[in-house]
Amino acid sequence: MRKMNSSRWKDAGLVLAYMIFYLCFFNYLEYRTGVQVHMLQMRADYKIPFCEYFIVPYLLWFPYVGLTAAYFTLFNDNRTEFYQFAVCMGIGMTLFLIVSYIFPNGQNLRPYTFARHNIFTELVKELYKVDTPTNVMPSLHVFNSVMCCTAIWESRSLRKNKLVRWGSWVLTLLIIAATMFLKQHTILDVVVALAMARICWFFMYRYKVQTVVEYEEV
Repeated sequence: MRKMNSSRWKDAGLVLAYMIFYLCFFNYLEYRTGVQVHMLQMRADYKIPFCEYFIVPYLLWFPYVGLTAAYFTLFNDNRTEFYQFAVCMGIGMTLFLIVSYIFPNGQNLRPYTFARHNIFTELVKELYKVDTPTNVMPSLHVFNSVMCCTAIWESRSLRKNKLVRWGSWVLTLLIIAATMFLKQHTILDVVVALAMARICWFFMYRYKVQTVVEYEEV
């Protein structure tokens, strides 16, 4: 069994500490009262049909993010890649908390009844029970999925693993679509999340790589 050095366990401890902070703050935001919630749905959102089958990739987001975080925290030898991933995720999740605190937001797109009754609609009903349609912008399902996919594609150790790379790309696309087809997020939530992910990619991956190359050339 591979032995973990102390620095990796410290990194894991920091990740765990941040997650506890995030979940506590998120729980506060979900259940606070006395604030005006700004609705974000647009006319275009109503043209997207509800499709319960997207609950599958939507729920796969949880192991997708969890396993990606575990790999880069505990098993990837390139610590630069871990810090790139961790900083991007931390920035996105912290900005989400700040936006939700300053600008309480939500949407009113969820269907009241379902045209079909099957295991997928039952899962959607359970999702609706535990996840309120508030604090939706930016979509963390979208942002975290894109950053996981980015970290996987940028990782040197995974460059030859086409199954993992292309699998993450396909799953990310399905998760993004799921947020809208399940009426969990508006188009605006998705666009803002994609813009945030693009900015993080530029500064933590693209810009950093260019800076290193320029430095080495000098």
